[in-house]
Order: sequence, then C-alpha cells, then structure tokens
Amino acid sequence: MPKITAKAARVNANLTLKEAAEKLGIAYQTLSSLENDEDKISLGLAKKMAKIYQIPMDFIFK
Repeated sequence: MPKITAKAARVNANLTLKEAAEKLGIAYQTLSSLENDEDKISLGLAKKMAKIYQIPMDFIFK
C-alpha cells in the first residue's frame, strides 16, 4: 500500500497549514511541528487527518 507523509496528504487535499490546523482543532505551529516529526502524531489525530484529507489512514505516514 502506498505511503505518503502527513504534509503530502495535506497538500494533496489542497489545504494550507493554517486551514488544516483549524479543521483539526490545533495550532498551525503544532501541525507544522507534527509534520516534521510524524512519530509524535497520536492515533486520534491521525484518524482526524485521514477524514479531513479524505484518504485512508493506512496511506498516511511512512
């Protein structure tokens, strides 16, 4: 199954960092930090990202 980074998933969903962070209910600085260190993304947040970015959760993260 193909894997993409959280940042690539956001960009593919045509969302800016600020737009995605707002939809996720977190600060854009936090989202930026998480995109740079994906190991810190919680399962709950990963599920939200998959829903907002409209891709299966299995596709997110390397």
